[in-house]
Amino acid sequence: MSLIAIGAGVAALAGIGAGIGIGKATSSAVDAIARQPEAAGKIRSNLILGCALAEATAVYGFVIGVLIILFLK
Repeated sequence: MSLIAIGAGVAALAGIGAGIGIGKATSSAVDAIARQPEAAGKIRSNLILGCALAEATAVYGFVIGVLIILFLK
């Protein structure tokens, strides 16, 4: 049972990576917009797409963790 909990915890760690990735992407986007304000629209749309993909990775990790806990008891 304890190994199942460890496996679920490791799967849920994807949320930490996604949070760090989204933070770095946002920081870079704000820096790029500050340097080239005329490109803000393209930068913002690419930022939103990248954040959505990173957040999807976090959700997948969370779902895998929940499935491990629920079905491997």
